[in-house]
Amino acid sequence: MGGAVVFFTFSFFLPWLGILPQLFFWVVAILVLIDLLMLYHLGKGVFARRHAPERLSNGDDNELGIYIENLYPFDINVGIIDEIPFQFQKRDLWFRSNLKPQQHKLINYLLRPTKRGEYEFGAIRVFVSSGLGLIRRRYNFDQAETLPVYPSFLQMRKYELMAVSNRLTDVGIKKVRRLGHSLEFEQVKNYVAGDDYRTINWKATARQGNLMTNLYTDEKSQHVYCVIDKSRTMKMPFEGLSLLDYAINASLVLSNVALLKEDKAGLITLAEKIGAVVPADKKAVQINRILEVLYKEKTRYLESNMELLYVTIRKVLKQRSLVVFFTNFESMSALERQLPFLKRIARFHLLIVVFFENTELQKLSEEPATTVEDIYIKTIAEKFAYDKKLIVKELAKHGIQSILSTPQNLTVNTINRYLELKARQSI
Repeated sequence: MGGAVVFFTFSFFLPWLGILPQLFFWVVAILVLIDLLMLYHLGKGVFARRHAPERLSNGDDNELGIYIENLYPFDINVGIIDEIPFQFQKRDLWFRSNLKPQQHKLINYLLRPTKRGEYEFGAIRVFVSSGLGLIRRRYNFDQAETLPVYPSFLQMRKYELMAVSNRLTDVGIKKVRRLGHSLEFEQVKNYVAGDDYRTINWKATARQGNLMTNLYTDEKSQHVYCVIDKSRTMKMPFEGLSLLDYAINASLVLSNVALLKEDKAGLITLAEKIGAVVPADKKAVQINRILEVLYKEKTRYLESNMELLYVTIRKVLKQRSLVVFFTNFESMSALERQLPFLKRIARFHLLIVVFFENTELQKLSEEPATTVEDIYIKTIAEKFAYDKKLIVKELAKHGIQSILSTPQNLTVNTINRYLELKARQSI
C-alpha cells in the first residue's frame, strides 16, 4: 500500500519536474531582459571625469578625485577603474559606490610619485549595475592626460606657510637665540621705553638734547647657493626616492626659506660636468626658475668633477656666500678625493657639506649576531657607520661645516643650520 502511494505521488509531480527548469529559465531570462532594458534604455546613464591638479609633487601624497553622476531614474551600484600611470605599479585601484537617482559624488584618492617626469593617465572605466545585479554595463570616459611630477612643491608650501605664521617648530625647526645685533644699520630714532639701552647713540643724544638710539635691521640680500651632486653616489634609493630627489626637495625648500628671509637664492648642479647654473637673486620669479631647473635634473653615472665645480664657483659667486653642497660619502677614501677642492671653496665661502646616513647599515649594526656570517655583516656595517662619523670630524678639522642626516630629516636639518648661521651672523 505504501509503495502505491509513493508511486502515485511521484507520478503526479513528474510532469512538473520537467517544467520547473524551463520555468526558472524563462523567469531569469525575463529578469535579465528587464535589467538590460533598464541599463541600456538611456544613451548615457552616468557621467564621470577626473579631478587632478596641474602638476604632482614628488615624494608627497597628491590628492586626486573622480567625479561620478547618476543620470538614471533609479539607484545604481558602480565600480570604477581609473587608469593611472604605470609608474605607480598599482593593479587594484578599484572604487565601489552607490548612487541614488540624479545623485553625484566625488571619490578622492591619493597617489605618491617617487620620480620626476611626465605621468600619463588613461581612461576612466565605470561599471554600472541596477538593484537586480544581473547585468553590468561598462562606460568608457576618455580622460587621457599627461601630468608633470615636479620636486616637492607641497613640502615647500608647507614650510612657507609655517614660516609666515611662526609655526616652524611644529616640524622640528629649532628656535635659535640671536646673538648680539645685526651689523646692518638702518636709522637713528628717538628712544622709547623698552628699547635696548646698549643701542643709545650718545653723540646724537648730545646734539638733540633727547635720548636717541640706533635702529638695526636683519642683514639681507646675502647669497645662498645650493650645489647638488648628480653623480652615481646620489642614485641610491630610500623609501622609493633617490638621494638626488631628497637633495632636490631640500634645496627647493631651503631656497624658498632664504627668499622669505630676503636673501638671494641660487643653484648649481654638477656631475662629470656642470649642469645648471642659476645666479643668486631674490626676485619673485626666482623660486619658479629654480623649480623648473630642478624638474629636469637627472642622475648621471660618472664621478663629480670637483675641479670644474671650484672653477665655476670662483667665476659665478662674486661675493662671500653660503654654499650648501648636497652629496654623499660612503668611505673616507671618497672624501679624500674631493677634500682638496672643498678646502679651496671653504677659503672664500661658508661651505656646508650635506651627506646621508645609511639607515639600512644602521639597522644591520643594531641587530644581534647569531652566526659567523651575521658577525661579518655587522662588523662591516659598523665600520661604514664609523666612517661617516670620521668624515664629519675630518671636515671640521679643515674648518668645513657638515650635516650628516637621514634622508627623511634632510630638509629640517638643512633649514635649522641655515637659520642658526643666520642668527649668528656667520654668512
